[in-house]
Amino acid sequence: MFKGLKPIQYNGQEVWPLIEGGKGVAATNHASSGAWAAAGGIGTVSAVNADSYDEDGDVVPQIYHGRKREERHQELVQYAIDGAVAQVTQAYEISNGKGAININVLWEMGGAQQVLEGVLDQTKGMVAGVTCGAGMPYKLSEIAQEYGVNYLPIISSARAFRALWKRAYKKVPDLMAAVVYEDPWLAGGHNGLSNAEDPRKPEDPYPRVKALRDTMRGEGIADTVPIIMAGGVWHLRDWENWIDNEELGQIAFQFGTRPLLTKESPIPESWKSELTKIKEGDVLLHKFSPTGFYSSAVRNEFLRSLEARSERQIPYLTEQEGEHTHQLDVGVKGKNFWVSKADLLRAREWVGLGHTMALKTPDSTVIFAAPEESKMIRKDQADCMGCLSHCGFSAWKDHDNFSTGRLADPRSFCIQKSLQEIVHGAPVEEHLMFAGHGAYNFGTDPFYSNGFVPTVKQLMDRILTGD
Repeated sequence: MFKGLKPIQYNGQEVWPLIEGGKGVAATNHASSGAWAAAGGIGTVSAVNADSYDEDGDVVPQIYHGRKREERHQELVQYAIDGAVAQVTQAYEISNGKGAININVLWEMGGAQQVLEGVLDQTKGMVAGVTCGAGMPYKLSEIAQEYGVNYLPIISSARAFRALWKRAYKKVPDLMAAVVYEDPWLAGGHNGLSNAEDPRKPEDPYPRVKALRDTMRGEGIADTVPIIMAGGVWHLRDWENWIDNEELGQIAFQFGTRPLLTKESPIPESWKSELTKIKEGDVLLHKFSPTGFYSSAVRNEFLRSLEARSERQIPYLTEQEGEHTHQLDVGVKGKNFWVSKADLLRAREWVGLGHTMALKTPDSTVIFAAPEESKMIRKDQADCMGCLSHCGFSAWKDHDNFSTGRLADPRSFCIQKSLQEIVHGAPVEEHLMFAGHGAYNFGTDPFYSNGFVPTVKQLMDRILTGD
């Protein structure tokens, strides 16, 4: 057993302070989270577009029939509720009364409150707690209180926690079981970088977590409420000075990337194989997500194509002014696109290379895309099923008039489509592959040598040694 690591009290029983990160759109399911709990930790079922099953146990394809986005959005919400209920029920059975089962919700997903309430309504007694981030989920504590479950807010700074606590969480202090600090430079998936933080200059997590604990102490929150360190956690021995540290109080650790490569992990073999090939620096912190948040994913062909698409971009004005002295004569219809001479020459060059379609962005620029790429972008925008509360790619909003009021942004992509396809076996190079920045360890950690893929129990036993 690793020095200093002791079980903690959670949901009325002792568990290891090791939490499985909840990876959305079916990348964490009942098999992985149930096994994690059965091994004595806290397993996390993702309630973000989880898979549901038919009578034969086969995955139900998420096909949308509604003509309007609002209709497809309600179909998506129902898929999400049915899927998460199925996953929680089976995970709870696998756990066999050991550890605990949490669910994870992306607050910025479309219909988040409706989904969360729908799941908790049908899984009473099975869900120990709800982790929730990506946005400012002020209503999380209120929902937790209504259903009698713990809540574990995911934040990336003491400032964000203070805002949530002051506005809402201080009214329901007893159910806040932990605070998840998700490092915005190291974690996979969506990252909580603020405008004041530089994505190119990672900050040491220790002083940020100490500031969080100081804030919690200032609000009267006991040191026994753990801070869960998430993002960049691989070997516990690397965090030895965090354990039993009076400055930090009780610390627990979340593992998001490592559980992807286990026997129980639901991701396809092609994805598991690709994980072992990742080199240091291959995970890119980028801002292509339609949520508007930064996110971290493997810099594969899919991400490189998004980078290239944005590089084929020029600003325009609707009237001749300043350097905008030339009319754009390629890729567009009409004459009200005034650009600089240098940009006109660049645009002509891109068109000569086959990128013949100019698509307007919300920022008074146009990007150039090949006809097939342009057709795919337009189709994906038209097929939007409202998976986010606000979507930059399709200009969807899940309330009021269902529109963000901005032009749909062709520099982004349909995240629900891409994540659904990669997790169900589509080529990994062609879709978004989320991963934490420590994923390169799969290729260097001797635990995974000779193609070894552990069970969740074997992984937990390994983690508990410090490795």
